[in-house]
Amino acid sequence: MTTTRAAALCSFVLGLGFGLPGLYGARHLTRHGEVWTFLGFPTYGGGPFEGWGVPTSVRLLLAFVAVCAAEVVVGVLLWRDQTAGLWLALALLPVEAVFWIGFALPFGPLLGAVRTVLVVLALVQRP
Repeated sequence: MTTTRAAALCSFVLGLGFGLPGLYGARHLTRHGEVWTFLGFPTYGGGPFEGWGVPTSVRLLLAFVAVCAAEVVVGVLLWRDQTAGLWLALALLPVEAVFWIGFALPFGPLLGAVRTVLVVLALVQRP
């Protein structure tokens, strides 16, 4: 497997793994007026965003879902080994990091770090 394809897999897991539950979370918040809980844990609430005075809202969740959709696009570009995907992955990282940290999503920073290392390696290997 190439470095860019491994980075693409990370992007797919990040984009779909957080985006699809984010859509459900927004729907749940709209219908029930409360943050969706999964296995007793709030999915997109109770994190640093709330400590910073930014309560979980449908708009905030949909903004995160949009970032996750961009992540999937990055994954497609990386899978196709397009250089633009490498640069977009790096550009998207700070935006994603705000949401990962703000929602206290533990696997986001980990997968984001792995993807970033793979992207940097792919950039260094380019002619």
